[in-house]
Amino acid sequence: MKFEKRGLIFNPAGKFSWAAHTALQPTPIKIDDKTIRIFIGSRDEEGISRIGYVDVSAKNPSEVIGYSKQPVLDIGRPGTFDDNGVVPAAIVQRDGVLFLYYAGYQLVKNVRFLVLGGLARSTDDGQTFTRVSNTPLLERTDDEFLFRVIHTIMFDKGKWRVWYGGGNHFVASGSKTLPVYDIRYMESNDGIIFPATGQVVINNGNNEHRVGRPYVIKRNDKYLMFFGASTPSEPYRLTYAESDDGLTWTRNDNFLSIQYKAGDFDSEMSAYPSVIEVEGKLIMFYNGNEYGKMGFGYANLIEN
Repeated sequence: MKFEKRGLIFNPAGKFSWAAHTALQPTPIKIDDKTIRIFIGSRDEEGISRIGYVDVSAKNPSEVIGYSKQPVLDIGRPGTFDDNGVVPAAIVQRDGVLFLYYAGYQLVKNVRFLVLGGLARSTDDGQTFTRVSNTPLLERTDDEFLFRVIHTIMFDKGKWRVWYGGGNHFVASGSKTLPVYDIRYMESNDGIIFPATGQVVINNGNNEHRVGRPYVIKRNDKYLMFFGASTPSEPYRLTYAESDDGLTWTRNDNFLSIQYKAGDFDSEMSAYPSVIEVEGKLIMFYNGNEYGKMGFGYANLIEN
């Protein structure tokens, strides 16, 4: 599988009155034949993220045709799990309603932050969202009390199948600490109530402290996962895995064949991939350097 990098699409700097920079975790959905709406998390000067969107042409994703004037989902009330930032993670449409699964950030005293999953709904194609609850959709558990966020949810074989990030500690690395999490799987009957535990499906590899943002699609009866992996010495890089059942995965770090060059927006980091199929062609959106501080770009599949 070979993707051809097409470059940066959107940099929010100077465009959003409510955010200074960054377009975290681009999360796309096709809202009509002409438009892909990509939800992003953009940060203010204090680094706090709110969710907005960018509309691009389905035929030419490098063409920006609109973007949100205000956040479509703001931070939560003081003391809630998402009072220090919200970032999109997964989106599905059910009976004309958009369900946005998002990451909520909270600052606490003894670790750098907590990240737990929330849910919001929209009846106007994502121009505004309303929280389902002020508490997390995915509550903390004994094994996942620091990180627990859905990144893919898919109705498949009569149930909602979920691939998510989970973890419960940080590790020391020089003068800072690094989050440790891996990729896990669980199922739900309704996409709203979830079990307290899942199963790990992709572990951290050699010297990795995190594998994350598992974005799964089903194509030609196979499950394809696009995600990122990071070590203390190397920032996130995009990678790939494949499965026949969505549970047992074969990882191939070189399969995507994306070329990185000095001076490009992704020369030092590539992270948080999402993939959408338009007219039989796969388009991958992702962040580059400094966790998408300059925005997000994309690549097209040119070879299976």
